[in-house]
Amino acid sequence: MPAQPESTSASSATPEPKTPAAVAVTNAVTPVAAQCQLKLGFEAWEPYQYTALDNKPSGLDIELVQAIAQQMGCEIIAQQGSWTDLISSLKAGNVDLLLGASITPARQEYAHFSEPYRQEQFVLFVRSADVAGYPQNTLAEFIGAGKKVGIISEYYYGTEFADLYNQAPLKQQFVEASLSELNLARLLDEDIDGMLEDSFVGHAMLRRKGLDKQIGAHSISMGNTDVFVMFSKATVKAEQVSAFNQALAAIKADGRYNGIIQRYIH
Repeated sequence: MPAQPESTSASSATPEPKTPAAVAVTNAVTPVAAQCQLKLGFEAWEPYQYTALDNKPSGLDIELVQAIAQQMGCEIIAQQGSWTDLISSLKAGNVDLLLGASITPARQEYAHFSEPYRQEQFVLFVRSADVAGYPQNTLAEFIGAGKKVGIISEYYYGTEFADLYNQAPLKQQFVEASLSELNLARLLDEDIDGMLEDSFVGHAMLRRKGLDKQIGAHSISMGNTDVFVMFSKATVKAEQVSAFNQALAAIKADGRYNGIIQRYIH
């Protein structure tokens, strides 16, 4: 889940990081060295990252990082929080890595980035009954028509969004939230006209809540973009990021990566 760089952030305030209960996820097939423990921060962003009914971290991103950690012979200590809190925790070194991140100049000041490990696409979700009344083909046209769009604070939606958000007359058309569920509630209540969400996440959330008939994806999208793992410069060395990239390449080569991806596609 990409987040806004500070210069184009949907929120200028940086909240105090919370400290959720940590869950150990041991993946190594050999004894784990104490120095090879990695503290993972993740948010509720099903199907990429979430806590399952058994209280264990689950999801596509979680399974991928577990497989990479196994290849490295490392232990993952996972803790859940909101994205804004997790960003603060990464800056402070309270967590070592976050998943599903975009590279921005502001983030490069405090974080290392892995090689890209998957792609994502943000799309505009609207009330199904209103689709016919929204003939716009771009986000700029949608905002220009006076429509309000729900976004998540600290998410980065790409340069097209950033260019619009940085224009003072248009900025007020974007309504911030800390969770996707809040944007969904505002959309149902007609407080906003649309919400930007990852296509995979949005459709999964609507199916889970039984709202896939009331809300659907508009043709407006932000395009496909690469996403990365973000590592805290306060606690992780560049050599460790290199080892992570080598492990990522290894699970791609032996088929483990594709096996995980296919389970979530079908």
